[in-house]
Amino acid sequence: MGVKLSKKIMSRLGKTNAEFKLIEEGDKILVGLSGGKDSLTLIHALKEQQRRAPFAFEFVAVTISYGMGEDYSALAQHCKEHEIKHIIKETQTYDLAKEKIRKNSSYCSFFSRMRRGYLYSVAQELGCNKVALGHHMDDAAESFFMNFIYNGQLRSLAPKYTAQNGLVVIRPLIQMRERQLRAFVLDNEIAAIGDEACPAMRFDIKSPYARENTKKMLEKLEQEHPQLFTSLNAAFKNISLDSFFMVEE
Repeated sequence: MGVKLSKKIMSRLGKTNAEFKLIEEGDKILVGLSGGKDSLTLIHALKEQQRRAPFAFEFVAVTISYGMGEDYSALAQHCKEHEIKHIIKETQTYDLAKEKIRKNSSYCSFFSRMRRGYLYSVAQELGCNKVALGHHMDDAAESFFMNFIYNGQLRSLAPKYTAQNGLVVIRPLIQMRERQLRAFVLDNEIAAIGDEACPAMRFDIKSPYARENTKKMLEKLEQEHPQLFTSLNAAFKNISLDSFFMVEE
């Protein structure tokens, strides 16, 4: 039985793809599939785009196992049922984290870096030229404000960039709202993996307060300014560098 994708999701996917030239003829794309709502929406949207697009491309979903005894059998079965090529990459990242991570350092950033590294290496092994990630507009907004408040940087998540190893990283869902992706899995009764699979939850540490605080701040701002995310999306494409404190080289 097929899934139902809203017209809004497919319309936004098509517009984002056309605007930033994310997916092109002959691309072979590795899609990072955690099993969460974002990456599940992404694989199904790309499957539908394959059917609709006037050009040919292929993709493979790759799940990184951290070596914590995770059970991805339901996720593998889901991909099989929907004829989506799926690979599970076994790693020992969890054991490595116990040795490598210093007290009070960021577990989330460590696992994120390791996961990204494994995705890149599998992409190169499979001959993929692009890696697709499931970040959405809420992620981009949170990243922007976290960098602004905590790091003193004006920085967000690019729809497309080239990594140092030459792979092109794309974010097809970057102009969609998180609630749209949540609605997709709920409407289709797809069992998405949530925070319970986060490896950092196995360690005796506090949850990432910076992201949680930023989420709450944005929720409050959006209540007061309903057009907030529409304006942010426009602002990310309309940057006046000469209005900032630029130091000449």
